[in-house]
Amino acid sequence: MALCGLLSAPAIADGIQHVRLAPDGRFFINDAATFPVGYTSGPTLGALAPTGRPALAELKREGYVFQLWYCPPGMWGPDREAQLDALLAESNRQGTHFVISIHDLQAIKPGEKAKIAELRRVIAKYRDNPAVVFWKGEDEPQWSHFPAEDLRIYYQTIHELDPNHPIWITQAPRGTVADLRPYDSFFDIGAIDIYPVSYPPGLHSGIANKNLSVVGDYTRIIGEATGHQKPIMMVLQICWSGVTNPGKTLRFPTFPEERYMTYQAIIGGARGLVYFGGNVRACWNDHDTAYGWNWTFYDRVLRPVLDELRPEGPLYPALIAPDSTLPVRVEDASGLEYAVRESGDFIYVLAARREGETVQAAFSGLPANVKGGEVLFEAPRTVQVENGRFTDWFGPHDVHIYRFRRAVAQR
Repeated sequence: MALCGLLSAPAIADGIQHVRLAPDGRFFINDAATFPVGYTSGPTLGALAPTGRPALAELKREGYVFQLWYCPPGMWGPDREAQLDALLAESNRQGTHFVISIHDLQAIKPGEKAKIAELRRVIAKYRDNPAVVFWKGEDEPQWSHFPAEDLRIYYQTIHELDPNHPIWITQAPRGTVADLRPYDSFFDIGAIDIYPVSYPPGLHSGIANKNLSVVGDYTRIIGEATGHQKPIMMVLQICWSGVTNPGKTLRFPTFPEERYMTYQAIIGGARGLVYFGGNVRACWNDHDTAYGWNWTFYDRVLRPVLDELRPEGPLYPALIAPDSTLPVRVEDASGLEYAVRESGDFIYVLAARREGETVQAAFSGLPANVKGGEVLFEAPRTVQVENGRFTDWFGPHDVHIYRFRRAVAQR
């Protein structure tokens, strides 16, 4: 289906999260371009952050925040429904949002009339709840060998009954573009989860690249599998079983690693991000156990990364802008990935270096009247531009975010 047709201009006074997906992959929520940030999963109902604030409200400080609510196989029933009702009520009080994932209803075969009826009831009950932002489809269906056709009823039923909330599916870091492509017909938002930080490195990767830059490789793979016609939300690492299972060594991404993975995904086309594993108990220290979530990692690593992406920050206009058509190029810097965005009076260049030697990259193609720019989050550092060109150094996994103001024409 054409993503731009998922929702025509809504009346947003009803409190519903009207989600529109643009053809260029951007999210529009209640008519506002938005870069959503999610957690699988977030803090539990009624939990407090170490600051003493409600946990959901604490996460909300970083922008448009949602978390996944997942009902495991064979568990959907009155008790789980009551839990979901309470979570949505709390989320509405705090102004955050949820994605509903009920495994028992995600892969339905023709003739399973009871499941179809229950799915229709669930959609009708929750589609107008202001806390709901997406529906979640079958998790990692290609790796789990779910036939793509088994996802049709879920997809079609949601789109029949709920015009405002698209369907998100995450694939495992396995399979080829050709393997993933049959599933493209049954979701609106594509994702791959990839957690490259472990001992030995790269346990989670299913391709030859086992380094941090595999995040960008998988961002491109899911983009190609969708024909670059759908929004991408990559799922990145807090903590996972590959560092907690018996015989493994507990290891977390450092701030530079998390920052690199975040920006590499954005440069590769991600228009939203999800962070996995804050709820994994084996990753909690005593402080986290007291609060029921991995606030240690959040405060030390993830919050500083997300602070750079906040709606109030200098970068956010670039996160929600379409890709620029400016002819910006990089010379003599293999392994350097970049994206160019424009918003208002500013031109942004987001650039990240893969593994390899330290290099001096030469950029060209900026407007001739641009004379210099700031390097965001590295103040007071700047770069000078001459005839549309500038140079800068990049070590392995370095990220530099440049913002150039267009020169004002002289009268």
